[in-house]
Amino acid sequence: MPPAAEPAFGERVRSAVAELGPLCVGIDPSPALLGLFGLPDAPDGLRAFSEICVEALHGVVAVVKPQVAFFERHGAAGMSAFEATVALGQAAGMLVVADAKRGDVGSTTEAYADAWFRGPLAADALTATPYLGAGALFPMVRAARATGRGLFVVVTSSNPEGREVQEALCRDGSSVEQAMVRTIARWNVEEADEAGEAGMGGPGRLGAVGAVVGATGGAPPDGLDGLAGVVLAPGLGAQGATVADVARRFAACARGSVLPVAARAVLGQGPVGVRAAAERLKDELAAALA
Repeated sequence: MPPAAEPAFGERVRSAVAELGPLCVGIDPSPALLGLFGLPDAPDGLRAFSEICVEALHGVVAVVKPQVAFFERHGAAGMSAFEATVALGQAAGMLVVADAKRGDVGSTTEAYADAWFRGPLAADALTATPYLGAGALFPMVRAARATGRGLFVVVTSSNPEGREVQEALCRDGSSVEQAMVRTIARWNVEEADEAGEAGMGGPGRLGAVGAVVGATGGAPPDGLDGLAGVVLAPGLGAQGATVADVARRFAACARGSVLPVAARAVLGQGPVGVRAAAERLKDELAAALA
């Protein structure tokens, strides 16, 4: 487990992006992709799939994002394969984001914090959904800060069904997604203030809490330029977003603070083509974001 003195998760991301670029690849062992890789839809197949992906992506991308649902569907053995995937990625020097979208209230959130930040399921970061109230996530925010890990809060998802909720208006007239951005920014400012007392703060610092903002769609929510955290941007490739969309949509964000996510666009090339597809997409992003 990372010690409390570990740099804030956002700063770890910035350093990793500076070295290998911003592309994050989803490790999604769906039945279709397992079949494409010639692997069984079983826990052993999940492990082999992850091993192939990590080996192919080693030295190409800084961040991988295993989708927990594809591991959970195989029960305890599947979650054991997930733990092995996290260990493989970290051993290869990658940051690993567990895409589990957890979120609840009270003692349940505390239990999630134990499981995903302090326990055997802990990766480098976790995705969370805030729609039981952003404040209900704070036990996980606190755990992320204490362990040097990150929490990505869903703000704007890449699926069109989410817009009805995310664009709904709050009492002050702002949208739900805008309110989420403000809350995340406040949490990161608070963290920077606390770190500054120990000489760790500073202008432009990226904190423990980031936002999930889909790479698809029109204008992003206001305030991303002041988020002081990392933006996880799913939707690149198979879901319709292009490299040009990413460059346009996140032009106001701090350098090194955006992680565009591709899964099927890379993994869909099969085990032999994963590395080349990732390198090609990485180069396209580097040119567009320069």
